[in-house]
Amino acid sequence: MIKREETKKGDVVKVTFVQAANGAKSNVAVVGDFNGWNPANGKMVKRSNGTASYSVQLEPGKSYRFRYMKSDGSWFNDEAADGYAPNSFGSEDCILRC
Repeated sequence: MIKREETKKGDVVKVTFVQAANGAKSNVAVVGDFNGWNPANGKMVKRSNGTASYSVQLEPGKSYRFRYMKSDGSWFNDEAADGYAPNSFGSEDCILRC
C-alpha cells in the first residue's frame, strides 16, 4: 500500500510505503530515486499492527522510480504502484507519481 498526504502549502507530498511485516527474517527497505537506491536510507520500521512502513517527503508533480529490497538481496515490486517501467537489469521498477 502507498499512502500520499499533501502538505497544507502543497509544496511537499508525504509518501508512506506500507508492507506486511513477514517476521523478523524479512527486513525490507524501500529504495529508489528519492534515496539514492541505498537500502540503508529506506529501512522499513516494523509496527505493532503487523505491518512495516517507511515515509519520505517528495516534490509534487514529479515521478519517481522505486522497488522493495529484502535483506537477502532479492527485489519485489508494489502492486499499488502507479505504473512500471523497464530498468537496465532486465526487470521493472515501480513508478510513483506525486
